[in-house]
Order: sequence, then structure tokens, then C-alpha cells
Amino acid sequence: MKDEYDFSKSKRNPYTKLLKKQITIRLEEETVEYFKKIAKENGIP
Repeated sequence: MKDEYDFSKSKRNPYTKLLKKQITIRLEEETVEYFKKIAKENGIP
């Protein structure tokens, strides 16, 4: 592996929107709070 890579000429993947699908799920409140706590501890909004 190289120590550094040059991504200045790279292109975004045009298929990313096709690879992702938004869904809705229902979770228990305790589950949501658990993940919020972990996110806050790791500095993730």
C-alpha cells in the first residue's frame, strides 16, 4: 500500500442512490435511547 493516495481526480459513484433505500422501522424507546447514548459518547450527532 502507498503511504498516501491522491483522490483529487476521483469521481463520485453515480450509482450510490440506486444502492440505498430509505425505510422506516419501529423501535422500542429503550433501544433508541441506547443508541443515542452510544452516539453521544463517540461524538456522533
